[in-house]
Amino acid sequence: MRLLTAELSLRAAELARILESCHLCPHACGANRLADEVGRCGIGPGARVATFGPHFGEERPLVGFRGSGTVFFSGCNLACVFCQNFETSQLREGTDLGARELADVFLSLDRQGCHNLNLVTPTHQAPAIVAALAIAREEGCSLPVVWNCGGYESVAILELLKGIVDIYMPDAKYADDETALRYSSAAGYARNLGPVLREMHRQVGDLSIERGIARRGLLIRHLVLPNGMAGSESVLRMIASTLGTTTYVNVMNQYRPAYQAGEYPGLARRPSAAEIARAMSCARALGLVRGLDAC
Repeated sequence: MRLLTAELSLRAAELARILESCHLCPHACGANRLADEVGRCGIGPGARVATFGPHFGEERPLVGFRGSGTVFFSGCNLACVFCQNFETSQLREGTDLGARELADVFLSLDRQGCHNLNLVTPTHQAPAIVAALAIAREEGCSLPVVWNCGGYESVAILELLKGIVDIYMPDAKYADDETALRYSSAAGYARNLGPVLREMHRQVGDLSIERGIARRGLLIRHLVLPNGMAGSESVLRMIASTLGTTTYVNVMNQYRPAYQAGEYPGLARRPSAAEIARAMSCARALGLVRGLDAC
């Protein structure tokens, strides 16, 4: 159910109060972002946007015929050493926008005919996003909201997003906490992932696709890393056992060693064809077939 504008404004205010001792994500770094301190994400109280526009490189149910209306937010609550968008996520390149300006971005994507509003790395900027959504909804923006995140989320914060997010699209990056800490500085990532996916699924259910376009639901991405670093088979088994085999999972094969990956021997090459095939075969054997031809 879509929330009324007044409720959106209340949720935005509640999220903004959290910035005083920030715990928007599992880092719970405690930065007073309302006083212009920056948290682990490197971002202050407002929105910072790197770029936006119709995007055609996403999964087919998101792209459709007119593109996914992506907004790439600067900063990230992860610090992946292999990030392909490190200029945005790690170097935090972008432009600071007020709520009115960010709402105008959302309205522009709606006017351009995009199928959805695809918020990329939104977690650490949730208060600003929801405040802008309240303005954009009041002025007629009706696009489904895609929460395109790294999977390192707080269940309590996700509860505040119920009725705001139509499509959750998290990464399921790692099967074990040690690897997540080493390569993404994300303590407890794997332990946290199951409850996060369950809460997302509780809110929106399995991905619903109408006439080829995603309307609502959960879409999970898993990036296959070389040398089994992601623990792909364990991640896929967890998804199947936790959420069921009707879950839409895109097993992605596009890893390449970017940013600092060359400094880590296990990540310094692309995954082999055999490694990709093993992950795909595992997904099929588990019955997770809905997203295997996603791109």
